[in-house]
Amino acid sequence: MTETVRPTRMELLNTKQKVILAEKGHKILKQKRDALVLEFFNIVKKASDLRSKLDKQTLVAHRALAIAKAFHGDAFIEAQTLAAVQAPLVAISTKNVMGLKIPAISSPEFPKTKIYSVHGTTAKFDEAVYAFREVLKLALQLAETETALKRLLIEIEKTNRRVNALEYNVTPNLKSTIKMIAAHLSRLESEQFFALKVTKRRLEKAAAG
Repeated sequence: MTETVRPTRMELLNTKQKVILAEKGHKILKQKRDALVLEFFNIVKKASDLRSKLDKQTLVAHRALAIAKAFHGDAFIEAQTLAAVQAPLVAISTKNVMGLKIPAISSPEFPKTKIYSVHGTTAKFDEAVYAFREVLKLALQLAETETALKRLLIEIEKTNRRVNALEYNVTPNLKSTIKMIAAHLSRLESEQFFALKVTKRRLEKAAAG
């Protein structure tokens, strides 16, 4: 019997109650882990689709930029870029997934008016601008998705460690303690029964004498 465990019936009942709570906690954590894993793979698919879309849109945007440069020249494009003084607005909030806080990034809000000078521009230049806006939107969506994946993976690993601790450490130790206490109490009962028998024989001999 370990020094930290008192071999009493009350301790036996308390340890049995701890086993029940540990098994309930183990079940809940397994359900949480399974739900997180399912969510993780759902987001993996979404991230893969977004990455593919972003790659394609980036190619489209760079083609549009190349055409705009061919029409206007590098100096004009650079001047228009430097003239852009207002950045798109992006709001960041959080959403809850199985108790886990995951960032949610809103789609960028571009100014309703053009942020660059319209003097001397053509439709080719506008196409390049709008193409890169789509690149930004997809990049933000991908950033949100990949951040969610990282946080989910950390939470899955942490939950899995707790599941394993309960399954392979806490619960077996509690059950082992129950066995030790039960064995100790059984020995005490046997010793008490034997002592009672001896006492009874002595009393019977004393009465006969």
